[in-house]
Amino acid sequence: MYSIGEALVGDGAELAHIDLLVGDKNGPVGSAFAHALSQLSAGHTPLLAVIRPNLLTKPATVIIPKVTLKRTEQVNEMFGPVQAAVAKAVADSLEEGLFTGIHIEDIVIIASVYLAPDAKDYNKIYRYNYGAMKLSLSRAFEQFPDEATILHEKDRAAHAVMGFKVQRLWNPPYLQVAMDLVDMDHIRRILTELPTNDHLIIEAGTPLIKQFGLTVISEIRKIRPNAFIIADLKTLDTGNLETRMCANASADAVVISGLAPVSTIEKAVKEARKTGIYAIIDMLNVESPVNLIKTLAKTNSIPHIVEMHRAIDAEGSEYAWGDIPAIKKSSTRQSARCNCRRHPPQCRENRTCCRCGHHRGRPGHHRKQEHPACSRRVPWRVKPGRDRSVQDHDRFLTITFFSPDYGGMQCFKPLIFKIAMSPPYR
Repeated sequence: MYSIGEALVGDGAELAHIDLLVGDKNGPVGSAFAHALSQLSAGHTPLLAVIRPNLLTKPATVIIPKVTLKRTEQVNEMFGPVQAAVAKAVADSLEEGLFTGIHIEDIVIIASVYLAPDAKDYNKIYRYNYGAMKLSLSRAFEQFPDEATILHEKDRAAHAVMGFKVQRLWNPPYLQVAMDLVDMDHIRRILTELPTNDHLIIEAGTPLIKQFGLTVISEIRKIRPNAFIIADLKTLDTGNLETRMCANASADAVVISGLAPVSTIEKAVKEARKTGIYAIIDMLNVESPVNLIKTLAKTNSIPHIVEMHRAIDAEGSEYAWGDIPAIKKSSTRQSARCNCRRHPPQCRENRTCCRCGHHRGRPGHHRKQEHPACSRRVPWRVKPGRDRSVQDHDRFLTITFFSPDYGGMQCFKPLIFKIAMSPPYR
């Protein structure tokens, strides 16, 4: 047995955070348990959880302080309300049947406990640590979180302590405002006037970056700290280097020109995945976007977003978005696999779902009303009524599509619409 649990409960200085391991005495957790009790370190003295003096809780639990205990008050808090809370949570879990079927003498628990140096309220310390221990224990046995929960929450959740939120594109459609300006005062005014909305994307346009360099990303970030910012470099060479530069400048996405060598695009996409930002391929003047997507799919280098772009200088001409269905088809076949847990293993090896014949990019992609045999709802699907044809949006300079292997979206409907803020002297 080897289970891992984690929980954060409460707020303020008394906030409690517990990481724990549950496992057999004769396994790695048991070895770590014995090592913790026998190898002491200053300020991080481990202690056994006791319900009261001379009454050990079972399964045996060792508490390891995460924060160095430097003052007598901290030591008293750790050996008082924290120790009592952890021990009581384990004992109550035993009473409630959490360890049913397990011999409590065969397993041990290691609890790593956070206690802030400025915590003072004993009552809150006890209650928060009790709740965190109870929750982390139940999560360990439930193997929480499962894969579906992780994929659902990873782009939506905000870390409570980080201080800012990294925006991700999971709930289309979005409006992208391209700053193709070269006057910082004008840019500051526009950024200040734009509404605060999760569905608003800010693009540092190519002229803006050429004028001020990538440092302009930091300037935009100062005004809109939680915005999703795209660096429109239109990279043509040194794909991995320029992508890394954009990530270091705090951009959320980088634009690579579809006219770049395939090797450049591949390196840029892979570097974007490494640094956790989006790779966008701009199909401006690309003769055959379909063939390019097919080529990138062979090396697993499909970008997160495909952008069908009409140039500002070509506004008066008829748009030519390319063969959207063909792009969808070529990319979907290369990237999608059936991950439905209800299907036999041979189905998972195929690229399509054996029951409904539709492609699956991630667990839960299908809508229940369309594919009841193998579906679970997911909130990132494109909602009915919001899908329009490309022709309905010809006033936009850019129609952007998510690649089907990203975010479970395989509809290839217009998901981002861009308007360009350009100087009047074009």
